[in-house]
Amino acid sequence: MSESDPAGDFDPYTASPQQLVDEFVGLLDVEPIDTDLYRGAQLHGGRGRIFGGQVIAQALAAAEKSVGDDRTPHSLHAYFTRAGDENFPVIYRVTRDRDGRSFSTRRVIAQQKGRPILSMAVNFQVPEEGLHHQFDMPDAPPPEDLISELDFWKAHEDRIPEAFRWMMLRPRPIEMRPCEDYRPHDGAKREPVSKLWIKAVAPLPDDPAIHRAALAHASDARLMGTSMLPHGVDWQSGGMQTASLDHALWLHEDFRIDEWLLYVMDSPWSGHARGMNRGQIYTRDGRLVASVAQEGLIRQVDRG
Repeated sequence: MSESDPAGDFDPYTASPQQLVDEFVGLLDVEPIDTDLYRGAQLHGGRGRIFGGQVIAQALAAAEKSVGDDRTPHSLHAYFTRAGDENFPVIYRVTRDRDGRSFSTRRVIAQQKGRPILSMAVNFQVPEEGLHHQFDMPDAPPPEDLISELDFWKAHEDRIPEAFRWMMLRPRPIEMRPCEDYRPHDGAKREPVSKLWIKAVAPLPDDPAIHRAALAHASDARLMGTSMLPHGVDWQSGGMQTASLDHALWLHEDFRIDEWLLYVMDSPWSGHARGMNRGQIYTRDGRLVASVAQEGLIRQVDRG
């Protein structure tokens, strides 16, 4: 039992897939405590630093509560200013910048102990028809032919540094199946491209806002690592300091995250202790439903 799980009534290691998803849905929501002021739920059994995708998802959920049902979010731009702490709740303050005939803009500040940990702008639009084109989905092996990341780590537990085993072996509500040969921590240098199938492990409610928040959460996973592939290191490598600096997500089309989505990632540049990463997210039938961009800190430090 951790300080962030005082009740100790949820064990992800024994939970069913549906229980994992139900708990996840609760994590994605925020509790109103005053007008445009919300409190985010804490991850049961969480330790140390809060996962950035969780803060993005909860900030998006808070922003969505301030607009009418006639408009949906189409983009968000977030900056991480401090690391969040799993042992404290996160408070979200929403500012209503503008409500026009077609678009609305919101700003969200996420804070802990009176200090901001994330600032985010979210833009909403009343849906309308318009010109349409998209990049084609690249070829990828079907998810049924691939092993999940969790199953890989269970089979190679001895390759996980002891400090990270609780994290890597924890069952998660979003399953990830990498398309490439999964050979982490071997020091090999690879092209800065990656593909990953993602899907909730059990059905989610039909509310599209839940699927958007879940995708915002998942979009922060594995993305920053793309910029480290050409250098033969990752976030678990000794001598590396890593953190998300900013994160942008554009939502193009409707989707369900309890159906398979292909997350295609690349990194066009790294330098000055930063790595630039991009992503496109497709449905299995080839619709481009979201795009992602993120810059991360990938700093080599002397730990000697």
